[in-house]
Amino acid sequence: MIHALFDAAANGDRKALARAISRVEAGGAEVNALCGALTPRRSQSPGAPLVVGITGPPGAGKSTLVNHLIREARSLGQRVGVVAVDPSSPFLGGAILADRIRMEEHSLDTGVFVRSLSSRGHLGGLSRAAGQVVDLMDTAGFDLILVETVGVGQSELAVCEVADTVVVVLTPESGDTVQTMKAGLLEIADVFVVNKSDRPGAVKLVGELEEAVELDGFRSYAAPVVATSARDENGLDELVRAVRDHADWCAGKGLAEWRSRRSSGRVRTYLDLVSEHARDQARAGLDAQADLRAALEDGTLNPYVAAEEWVAE
Repeated sequence: MIHALFDAAANGDRKALARAISRVEAGGAEVNALCGALTPRRSQSPGAPLVVGITGPPGAGKSTLVNHLIREARSLGQRVGVVAVDPSSPFLGGAILADRIRMEEHSLDTGVFVRSLSSRGHLGGLSRAAGQVVDLMDTAGFDLILVETVGVGQSELAVCEVADTVVVVLTPESGDTVQTMKAGLLEIADVFVVNKSDRPGAVKLVGELEEAVELDGFRSYAAPVVATSARDENGLDELVRAVRDHADWCAGKGLAEWRSRRSSGRVRTYLDLVSEHARDQARAGLDAQADLRAALEDGTLNPYVAAEEWVAE
């Protein structure tokens, strides 16, 4: 039955797609095998679909910019898929899923599919399932896929291995470019956006970012810095042009770098799946061995020693 579900999702059935994504989140050997059998169109070249990652600190206005990109794509008749990765509760594991509330204006548009995923504790800003969901949406024929990450600051690096173009959204309150460099955002950004540019400090931040990009000798693509004000709708057209320019570069001079990112993404997916499997096995072992759990909890067994023994077995 799950094979038929994935086939229906790949053929554009929205209800089947929603159910298939739920199965992807749950994971399992059968789901992984089906994901591995998918034939994403962008496996060899970018642009069909274009996958854009939107990342940055909480409150930067990422969802508002995503809304504009959706409207722009729909005006061109493109089908849009959105993967919004929300932070999960460290206690219950659930997610806030707030982005679906913010994107309510597109809820009746059959050309837009929005799905929130829980980060499930992943520190890379993306859940393990996010890349698989992107492949599923790719196979289902979406023209544009937007991936909005958790926004956890120093842990956003995984998005560049899933997205073709990474948009890093900052605000004047985000701090100076030194903090941006420390967070690793300078290395992953294909487009910088200084949102809420009507606020004090925006011009200074734009200048600092432009200088940092100019001095960065490691990137072959100089990330443009776009000042936007989502509230006043200023700079949004410039953002769209910047994303398209980078997409064109990926399909031309930047094709080798694009392929390198995809290669890194496949390696990360492998490591994520293996580590998730190992963690599930270790948790199952704890559930089956009350004495082991009790010894760890009361401190009579050193967790480092116990972990080494488990790996050795």
